[in-house]
Amino acid sequence: MKGKVSSKKKGHRSGSGRQGEHPYGDRGQIILFFVFLVIWIPDSFVFKFSTILAPYVPVYLRAVIAVLILLLAVYLASSGHRAVSDEMLSSPRVLKDGAFARVRHPLYLAAILFYISLFTLTLSLISLFVFIGISIFYNVIAAYEEKFLEDKFGQEYRDYKKNVPRWIPCV
Repeated sequence: MKGKVSSKKKGHRSGSGRQGEHPYGDRGQIILFFVFLVIWIPDSFVFKFSTILAPYVPVYLRAVIAVLILLLAVYLASSGHRAVSDEMLSSPRVLKDGAFARVRHPLYLAAILFYISLFTLTLSLISLFVFIGISIFYNVIAAYEEKFLEDKFGQEYRDYKKNVPRWIPCV
């Protein structure tokens, strides 16, 4: 998360001990990951209830697209983690470096892209509906964190929000 702080602020403690993160963010991400897999794997490889579009898109094309999306996710995750790790060693500030210069939530976007890459591989429509729920969850926790950061950093964070989009990276 951007702008990690070391002091406690009432009402913004997370279960993981990282201030400013949604109290159910980490737990929710883990649960939703397993829900997605429990639905995606059987539908994609065993029952194939909702993979009706897969025969119309060649598997090699789906695989190439999925790998490209996954590579973008890995870049965002590694760049985001690197920036957050560096931030934890310095004083609290609004992160504007690396992936944070292009998108406000590169770690969450990386997770979303990971789900998109899995969906792209098999075109499981049931998993697409689960993915929509997961995307809503990420949007909720991102909004929660942005509110915290706006309270913490004021105009500096509001300016950052004006210049850097939440989900679609700017170039």
